[in-house]
Amino acid sequence: MLYFGRAKTFGILLVCGLGVLLSLPNLWARPDWWPGFMPWNQVHLGLDLKGGSYLLLQIDTNAIQKQDLNSLLGEARQTLLKVGLGYKDLHVDLNTHQVRLTPLDGQADQALKALQGLITYLPNSPTASLVVAQMPDGSIALSIPAQAQIARDAQAVQQAITIIQRRIDGSGVLNPQIQRQGQDQIVVQLPGISDPGRVKTLIGTTAHMTFQMVDSSAAPGQPAPLGDEWLPMSDNPQQQMAVQTQVAVDGASLENAQASTDPQTGEWVVNFTLNALGAREFADTTAQNVGKLFAIVLDGKIIEAPVIREPITGGQGQISGNFTPQSATDLALLLRAGALPAPLNIVEEQSVGPELGADAIRAGAISLGVGFVFVLFFMALFYGLFGWFANVALIANLVLMLAILSFMGATLTLPGMAGILLTLGMAVDANILINERVREEVKNGRKPLAALEAGYKRAYGTIIDSNVTTLLAHITLFIFGSPPVRGFAVTICAGIVTTLFTATVVVRLITSRWYAARRPAALPV
Repeated sequence: MLYFGRAKTFGILLVCGLGVLLSLPNLWARPDWWPGFMPWNQVHLGLDLKGGSYLLLQIDTNAIQKQDLNSLLGEARQTLLKVGLGYKDLHVDLNTHQVRLTPLDGQADQALKALQGLITYLPNSPTASLVVAQMPDGSIALSIPAQAQIARDAQAVQQAITIIQRRIDGSGVLNPQIQRQGQDQIVVQLPGISDPGRVKTLIGTTAHMTFQMVDSSAAPGQPAPLGDEWLPMSDNPQQQMAVQTQVAVDGASLENAQASTDPQTGEWVVNFTLNALGAREFADTTAQNVGKLFAIVLDGKIIEAPVIREPITGGQGQISGNFTPQSATDLALLLRAGALPAPLNIVEEQSVGPELGADAIRAGAISLGVGFVFVLFFMALFYGLFGWFANVALIANLVLMLAILSFMGATLTLPGMAGILLTLGMAVDANILINERVREEVKNGRKPLAALEAGYKRAYGTIIDSNVTTLLAHITLFIFGSPPVRGFAVTICAGIVTTLFTATVVVRLITSRWYAARRPAALPV
């Protein structure tokens, strides 16, 4: 039990050495001599320590339902036209969340059968994503079941989280925390941001871009002709243009967007590239409408409406519009990240100043330092030399815990600091169990080596059982807990792993080397 070969000793020292190296990034900047294959990760400070912004966002589920119904309306129209069936009064009824239409006389059965072909089923579920029914008045209603709408809302929330993550990563904010809360809410924590207004704009902008033809025949001040809609100009909302409601090219076909300067005018522009499908649609539209105005619409506002001089077949284009360097960069970032599935509303917003974080760090560091000193004093007072062995392992425990958190790129919060202090107490518990077991064996008359062997062996079961059960409990906390609770659980889980290593391996190695060098006649316990 106390024998350590050279390979085993080298392995233990290697782990401790790696722990020291992985902890170094938290002390100073990366030196030139640092090997490229070694990670250089730091423990990030959370919102309560570093300051920053907390946002609680809520996705507009009504907008999702409206989009789905409008999409369903288009599918129903295309389905009936494809089979040559006529209809009238095709519209979206937002009050009942249905698409309603009336087939022509004698075509009700054929229309019902054709529209039932739109029915699909949710993945791994017998639930239909669409219900098609004939109403008593002879019309046909298409509606989305509640369970299917819930699944669609959940999908939209997850899609929004992914897009928000892309936008924030592109803006340069380090270590954001983005998590779903409830059915339709998203929590965004942005530690240490320097421009919260800009980040909020990036997050809240839907960024749905479309290309639509302008109807130059529409008379200003008059209702929009059938199939058209009036949209305001982004730089002058009082000025409006009539555009066709049918989208010629959807922004979902965008493959890339970059901000740059126009070499001829020196103005900031956004160059975009379309995928194969978008490039083909763009080429067909521009070829058929040479000499007409082509509006670029972003979130219901026209950025610009240039004249199509010639067919654009390369799948590339340029957006201009009195951009500043920052606005051009932000627009390119939004287009690259993709459009949100629905608008987001800011339900709650909190800002934490860095001075509050500094106070929290100071208070946490003091409590951690005082607790650490008390633990060292207690172990040295009650267990003498073996207590100092435990103190050395305790320092190694802190270093290894910091190394694990650094390697993970974890975020340290106030609950996390409390978790570190609690881990120190748990680590000491393991050493106390071992020392008390050794004391019992000495009182029972065992010789020093036999007492050490029996003490470590009998304490192992208790140490492992208690730490494993605690580990399982905190894994559950991490899975189901809120963000602050998760930070606490992460530090505890990392501390349990390091405690098992230092208490059962490092202390045993130190004790083994001491015994081999001294061969004492009695143990100082």
